[in-house]
Amino acid sequence: MLQISQLTLPVDHADADLRLALVKRLGITDKDLRGFTVKQRAIDARRQHVSFSYTLLAEVENEPRVLKSLAKDTQIIPAPDETYRECPPRPDHVVSGRPVIVGTGPCGLFAGLLLARAGRKPILLERGKAAGDRARDVTGFWRRGWDFNPESNVQYGEGGAGTFSDGKLYTQIRDREHRIPWLLREMVAAGAPEDILIKARPHIGTDRLIKVVRHVREEIISLGGEVRFGARVSDVVIEEGAMRAVVLADGSVIEGAPIIFAIGHSSRDTFEMLHRHSVPFEAKPFSVGVRIEHPQRLVDQMLYGKWAGHARLGSAPYKFVSHTPTGRAAYSFCMCPGGLRPQDYGEHHPLAGIEFQRQIERAAYRFGGENYHAPAQLLGDLLSNRASTGQGSVKPSYEPGVVWTDLRECLPEYVIATLKLAIPEIAKKLPGYALDDAVLTGAETRSSSPVRIPRDPQTLVCTHIGNFYPAGEGAGYAGGIISAAADGMRVAEAVLRGS
Repeated sequence: MLQISQLTLPVDHADADLRLALVKRLGITDKDLRGFTVKQRAIDARRQHVSFSYTLLAEVENEPRVLKSLAKDTQIIPAPDETYRECPPRPDHVVSGRPVIVGTGPCGLFAGLLLARAGRKPILLERGKAAGDRARDVTGFWRRGWDFNPESNVQYGEGGAGTFSDGKLYTQIRDREHRIPWLLREMVAAGAPEDILIKARPHIGTDRLIKVVRHVREEIISLGGEVRFGARVSDVVIEEGAMRAVVLADGSVIEGAPIIFAIGHSSRDTFEMLHRHSVPFEAKPFSVGVRIEHPQRLVDQMLYGKWAGHARLGSAPYKFVSHTPTGRAAYSFCMCPGGLRPQDYGEHHPLAGIEFQRQIERAAYRFGGENYHAPAQLLGDLLSNRASTGQGSVKPSYEPGVVWTDLRECLPEYVIATLKLAIPEIAKKLPGYALDDAVLTGAETRSSSPVRIPRDPQTLVCTHIGNFYPAGEGAGYAGGIISAAADGMRVAEAVLRGS
C-alpha cells in the first residue's frame, strides 16, 4: 500500500478525475492501479487559488518498482501503519475495585469506554443531566426565557462543554499512537457522518454529537458500567497519600480504584475543593477575548474568491495567528488574544486565574444588563474608541441577546490593545476582515483551563497523591473534543497497564 500526499485537483473536478490524476502521479497505467481510498481531503485556499488537496492510499502492481521510480517524490511513501492498539489489562495486575470517573465529557466517556471494554465496569459520575435533557435546558434558557440551571447548562452535563460548540473535531495534538483515527471511526459507528473520516477540519454538529454521546454511554452500561446523573462530587477522601473515595452532594461515599477526574475547565468549585485537600495545582497560560462575527458570504468571498458559494466547499473556515509588537498575539478561536501569562493575573495563588476569569465575567454580566445578555460592540466603534449604540448590517448570533456598549468597560486594557493591533494586520491578508459592522461579543474566558494538575509523565497519576488521575481539559491536558477524548484514552490505557 502506498500513501500519496498533496494530490491537487480543481474545485469542479469530476469523480473520475481523481483516479486519472492518481495514475498520472504514480506514472502507471490504469490497469496497474488495483484500487485506492481517500485518507484525507483538505481545501487549499491560499492566495484564493482554491483547490482540493487529497491524501490517498493506493494498491498498485509491483509496488517496489513504482516506489523506486518515484524515489525523488517525497510525498509518495509506503503507507504507514496507523493502527490503534487497545491496551489489554496486565495479566499479573490484581484489580481490587471499580474505576470511578468524575465527568462525562469526551475525556470521561472515552476513558470509560476503554475501561468498560476491558471488563473494568467503571462508574461514571456526572453533576449535570443526560445530553438530551441537557440540550432542552440549554435551548430553553437561550430561546424561551427559562431560568438558568447551574447544574445543566453549556458547561455542565453529559458531552461536556464542546457539545454546544458545533462539534468541532479537529486538533493539532501529536498522535503517535493513532488514537484520533480510532476515535473518529468510533464516532461514525455511533452515528456521526462518515465524511469526518476524511475531512481535514471535520465537525458533526450538536444534534449528532448528542447521538454519539448517548451511544457511547449505552455501550458502557451494556458492558456492566454505570452512568449516574445529578451526581455532583462535593468532597474526596484522601488517606495515606492516596485518594480512596469521592463524596457526593447527597452524602453518599463511592470508593474507586482508581479515581479519574475528567471534570472540564469550568468545575471551579471542584478545583477549590481539591485545593483544600492539598491537591497540587499550577497556574497556566490561557486566553481571553471576544467572539467576532462577519457575514458568512463575506468570509466565503475573502477565502474562496470566485468559488465562494460553491456547493462542494460549503462555508469557509479560517484560522490565523497575529503576533503584535507588544509580544502578545490574537488567534482565531473566538478572536482570543493569547499569551495571557500567570504574571498577568497574579502568581500568589495557583487558582488566581479563576478569580481573574470571574472578574471579567462579572463585568460582562453587569454591562450586559444582569439578565444574561452579553455586551457587544461594532468593530468600527472599537477601533475608533467609542461605544456602540445599535446593530449594523451583521446580526449577532448570541442568545439570549446582546447589549450594545463599549467592551473597554469589561475587558483588560491589554486585551483591547491587542485586538486593535491584530485586526488591521489580519485584514491585510483577508481584505474585508476589518468590517466596521462586524460584531464583537464579550467576554470569551473559557477557551481553556487556567490551571493544571501535575501528573507523572509515565504513570499519569497525580504527583503526591496516589490512585488519582487528573485528565482532560480541566486538568490542563487538552483543549477541545478530540484532544480531551484522546487524553481520556491515555489515562485509561495507563490504568489498564497497571502503572
